Amino acid sequence: MRAPVTEVSTPPPALQRERSIATLVVAFADDPVIRWFLPDAPSYLRRFPELLDLFAETALQAGDVDVAGQDAGAALWHAPDAQLDDKRLVGLMYATVAPERRPAAFGMLEQMAEHHPTEPHWYLPFIGVDPTCQGQGHGSRLLEQGLARSDRDRLPAYLEASSPRNRALYERHGFVAFAELQVADSPPLWPMLRLPA
Repeated sequence: MRAPVTEVSTPPPALQRERSIATLVVAFADDPVIRWFLPDAPSYLRRFPELLDLFAETALQAGDVDVAGQDAGAALWHAPDAQLDDKRLVGLMYATVAPERRPAAFGMLEQMAEHHPTEPHWYLPFIGVDPTCQGQGHGSRLLEQGLARSDRDRLPAYLEASSPRNRALYERHGFVAFAELQVADSPPLWPMLRLPA
């Protein structure tokens, strides 16, 4: 029997940032693509929160940060007018990724940039559920909250799926994969688009 889904909330900004980052660090601990970028635990635990903080900052300035239940899950949404600090992102990735992995890692980032839509859209760079809370509908509820904004604005929603399981969840919510990205020994990454309802 599935546990009841608790409501998705939008806490005050300081709490949004802290709670969403903590939840996403736990949720992405076994993500194939993120762990390809950061394969060793010390680097992951030190650097991934810094990366999330950059995306959370943008979400708080131009978008939304949603938290499900008692920090069961979190989603960072960037609105159509969001401006990610690309220079800071490149610097952070350069400091984060091991030197021998940088050519492939930056090759993956270039492919991601090439496939990112240029028309106005809502972008979901990160969504995750604490592994102890998975299978209870939190991910779906977080998606529904963000997709309601996309539908309200009559704009597409875009994300990149980093595992077959995530891809299947996104497909159930109307996303369609339009490419498969892979560089060197990386796991596949699927850019996905959903048109507004």
